[in-house]
Amino acid sequence: MGAVGLAAVVLSGCQVPSFGAFSGSTTQGQDAFKLWQGFFIAGAVIFAIVFFLIMWAVLRYRRKSEAIPAQFQYHTVFEVFYTVVPVVIVLVLFGFTFFAENAVDAVSSTGDPVTVNVTAFQWGWEFQYPKYDVKILGIETQNPEMVVPAHDTVHIFLRSVDVIHGFYVPEFNFSRYAMPGVTNQFDLNVTHTGTFRGQCTQFCGLYHSIMLFRVKAVTSSQFKSWVQQEQRTPNTSGSIAKAKREILQGKAS
Repeated sequence: MGAVGLAAVVLSGCQVPSFGAFSGSTTQGQDAFKLWQGFFIAGAVIFAIVFFLIMWAVLRYRRKSEAIPAQFQYHTVFEVFYTVVPVVIVLVLFGFTFFAENAVDAVSSTGDPVTVNVTAFQWGWEFQYPKYDVKILGIETQNPEMVVPAHDTVHIFLRSVDVIHGFYVPEFNFSRYAMPGVTNQFDLNVTHTGTFRGQCTQFCGLYHSIMLFRVKAVTSSQFKSWVQQEQRTPNTSGSIAKAKREILQGKAS
């Protein structure tokens, strides 16, 4: 309990190190990042306490003679302490995890979010904007780009047409499976403009390594301009089936 309390105090005070994780470029990713920081600090505090106790026991009670030291079989208070405290720590960490996961998985029911149908296939991505009749279909060399407005809610419908794929954006601290026959839904609220690397994280076949994509967050005005430009441009990308054939033909040639 003390370790978790100390972690909460530290997190609410000065600047806390990232401990190797991204700080999160979405509001959902920031919730996951804070959870990571809390777990890391709690784990570090517990490690320090356990290490101190081990070293204290090694040095304080190291062998000094052949005499057998006094033996103690039961110590009820101490046994209750080291049983209850770890359980309490686990429950507290579970509680933080529960609230963080609910925040990450929460889907907004208000406003007018930008909806993107994301379809994964061997071995590429399709980003479809049903409200604007815009479709971006990526094949082997395109490294497709999903353009979204920063500071606005983007609602994603994630699907797969063949095998299980993984939709992962490292700087969002976010990953979700794309599974055949299942539609996963989630919101992304990107906090600033920029371009973020994405990839498939589930081994999905021979050319899994080429399943890359980008998420480009722009201002609302830039997003409207991009939509208008895409609407004026004839869509010649074709279908997912055609893209899959082109990938296989390109690899075979």
